[in-house]
Amino acid sequence: QVDVAAMVRLFGYVDVTDTGFIVAVLSIAFNPFFWNVVARWEHKTRALSQTFGSPRAACYCLGAVILLLNCVRSHCFTEAMKSQPKLEGWDCHWTYYSGLAISAVGTLFVISSFLALGFTGTFLGDYFGILMEEKVTSFPFSILDNPMYWGSTAIYLGWSLMHASPAGLLLTAVVAISYTIAVLYEGPFTEEIYRRKQKGVKSK
Repeated sequence: QVDVAAMVRLFGYVDVTDTGFIVAVLSIAFNPFFWNVVARWEHKTRALSQTFGSPRAACYCLGAVILLLNCVRSHCFTEAMKSQPKLEGWDCHWTYYSGLAISAVGTLFVISSFLALGFTGTFLGDYFGILMEEKVTSFPFSILDNPMYWGSTAIYLGWSLMHASPAGLLLTAVVAISYTIAVLYEGPFTEEIYRRKQKGVKSK
């Protein structure tokens, strides 16, 4: 059961009206919204592919923008943590190294996901018509669905623990929620793209 008193005490350290905190929340929520809207628009119109001369060039440009936005998000996240109080009981070596270990595991998931998918597989290449031959089932997909999303969430969780930051923990929850919504939105659409691919192959 959830210890309500502990939760109230924890979030009593967080000023959700702080400008930096609000900016961090908005940057977290904006990123998956942005790449899903742009990717679906591209899938429907092929406007980016026409503008950049090829689907691959367009995908690389969108990927670069997503990476830049992720850097902005991380910066806003860190600044929001710095502007708010630490939890004194967590400001110790044990919590710091626990956070470091969690961040290391998250980084492993993110990097191994990227290596397994490649650049276009990672950055929505299927919306540009750049489809993979088959579903990736190697590590880390063999042990976890959407390992890049949850690896990224783990990095933020570890970062928050390393800073003993209640604000960081709350922002990490926002990250997890935004990715959960993204998965619910992306999953069926991506499956439909590959279902149509298989149908097209069988009809030949």
